[in-house]
Amino acid sequence: MTYDNICKYLAEEYPLNFARWLFPTQATEVEVLKTELSLEPIRADSVTLLQSSNQILHLEFQTLPVLEPPLPLRMLDYWLRLYRQYRCPIEQVIIFLKPTTSEAVFVNEFTATNTWHRYRVIRLWEQDPAPLLADNALLPLAALARTDSPRRLLEQVGAQVARIESTPQRQNVAASVEILAGLRFEQNLINQLFREDIMKESVIYQQILQEGVRQGQQLGRREGEATLVVRLLERRFGSVDATILEQIRSLTSDRLEQLAVALLDFVAITDVASWLQSEN
Repeated sequence: MTYDNICKYLAEEYPLNFARWLFPTQATEVEVLKTELSLEPIRADSVTLLQSSNQILHLEFQTLPVLEPPLPLRMLDYWLRLYRQYRCPIEQVIIFLKPTTSEAVFVNEFTATNTWHRYRVIRLWEQDPAPLLADNALLPLAALARTDSPRRLLEQVGAQVARIESTPQRQNVAASVEILAGLRFEQNLINQLFREDIMKESVIYQQILQEGVRQGQQLGRREGEATLVVRLLERRFGSVDATILEQIRSLTSDRLEQLAVALLDFVAITDVASWLQSEN
């Protein structure tokens, strides 16, 4: 599951929270739309309808600003598709997740002969973390907000997550924080502040496993599961030694499933090597 898809999950799970953050005085009731925007070659990340004012909020989450077709053209295309179907006001917002010096993150319009289209751009690293810290659903974004002390901010996020009373929500928000925080923080620090056993029971982790199953259907179950495990290890520890990769790809499907669960308890790549050795 990519960083963009984590944000899509959050927006669709907590649409009213996102709408109130972006338009504090407007949103009172929100419905998630499933529209033809999901068709290729251009796909929207999350489209929500603000029923209270009969307008559409289109959210686009991006880690990297360079895409094909370019984002300004994509936003115009989305707007045309939405307006053709709903004929109501449309607010579009691109939320960039990772700091970059690219000029593309400062572009908020599409221009061509006789055509001009504008949309809103949010660079998350410039945003005040206070509104995000105040809303449980937005805590994963808070970890990427503006701060002079990143570690202190992540500690605040962790403390807020721990206060969430609903166990399923706490699990899913914690898992989302852990993944998105990887855009800014070293994995060792994330591991210090968040209990990884929480992630095991989260919807997020289950979706990651399901992604591996889908890959398995295309590449063969064992090969797909091995690919998933490698991706999880690389997300946790960076590059993985070729010897370890070879050992992982030689495991049976049952052993790969066991490793996928066990790796959440690992704190260093040496734990992987020890686990593999114990399996011989």
